[in-house]
Amino acid sequence: MKEVHKKSALNRLKTVRGHLDGVIRMVDEEQYCPDIMKQISALQGSLEGVNRVLLQNHVETCVLDHVEHGRSEQVVDEL
Repeated sequence: MKEVHKKSALNRLKTVRGHLDGVIRMVDEEQYCPDIMKQISALQGSLEGVNRVLLQNHVETCVLDHVEHGRSEQVVDEL
C-alpha cells in the first residue's frame, strides 16, 4: 500500500472510531433517535471515504501491476 494512502485510511478510520464511540454514548444515553440516525449516516459517509482511498490505492498499485502482467481480465472481474 502506498504510504500516502495508508496514512489517509488510518487517519480516517481513527476519526470514525472516535465518532462511533460518540454514537454508542448517544444510544446508551437514549438520545433522540433521529439525532443518532444522523450521526450513523455521517459515519457511513466517513467509511465510504475510507473505501475511496483504498480503491484509489488498489487502482494505482494492484490494478496497474495486473494489467502490466497481462491479467487485466482478472482485475475487471475483481472490480
